[in-house]
Amino acid sequence: MSASSIATPAGQQQAPEVSSAAEGYAFCRAVAHKHGANFSVGFRFLPETKRNAVYAAYAACRWADDIADDPGENIGPRLDAWEAEIESCYAGRPSHAITIALADALQHFAIPKKEGFLALIDGCRQDMVKARYETFDELLHYCDLVATSISEISLAIFGYRTPKAHEYGRNLSTALQLTNITRDIGDDLSRDRIYIPAEELARFNVSEADLFEKKHSDGIRALVEFEARRALDYFAGALPLLDELDPDSRFPTLMMGSIYSEVLRKVLSDPFATLHRRVALSLPRKVYVVLRGLARPRFA
Repeated sequence: MSASSIATPAGQQQAPEVSSAAEGYAFCRAVAHKHGANFSVGFRFLPETKRNAVYAAYAACRWADDIADDPGENIGPRLDAWEAEIESCYAGRPSHAITIALADALQHFAIPKKEGFLALIDGCRQDMVKARYETFDELLHYCDLVATSISEISLAIFGYRTPKAHEYGRNLSTALQLTNITRDIGDDLSRDRIYIPAEELARFNVSEADLFEKKHSDGIRALVEFEARRALDYFAGALPLLDELDPDSRFPTLMMGSIYSEVLRKVLSDPFATLHRRVALSLPRKVYVVLRGLARPRFA
């Protein structure tokens, strides 16, 4: 398979033909800085070898995610093609700018293929066929596919002390994914997706029609607040992860979690905003979060 046979998702820059891992890493870094602003703030604090590996891993995951969100046709075959490229990368035959960088990263870190990239791609496939969730347990399984997979990739790069890191990493990845779901309610509605479980809509007497009509009701306010506070609880459950990680990976992880938990606080300050736009932090607010993390190492 050649790089030219892998279609570029809408909104992504066409991957260049590269002849070295350094050129591949440069492209991956550009993808991370453009599309993963909240993540890339933390990446910058990693030592170079880990930073490059995280850029490559992030770009590989982002490419799959953007294929799944692409309004074009043939999404299934395109995900299949990307999975085949990941398999080729692990077999030492990368042909895409991202996988050329990833192949180099694999020389330094034992990044899991099945529990990492392939699980993430399975989650992307689920988005093609499933747009509603009945229970929170059902949603948690989705979170394992699209988020815990990234935790397993990250742990392989960051380094950790004991197997407990996987449990704490799952808590953090779930917190991050629940944050995405809570802040992106309106954005997901535009794709006819509702990730909030039906049992929770019913608990707060909120219908799908209420969401699509973007009603500013007491029920929707209470529902959004519940979703945000539960995500904050997962951040609290992830705090022991910081002591498990290699020292040079602790602060970047703290930054990532702290920025996302700050997004939840912004959601809580205006629960209806998430119906109308993606809630995000300003650059000054991100700087404040970074400085606060230096003084107080907590996610939430």
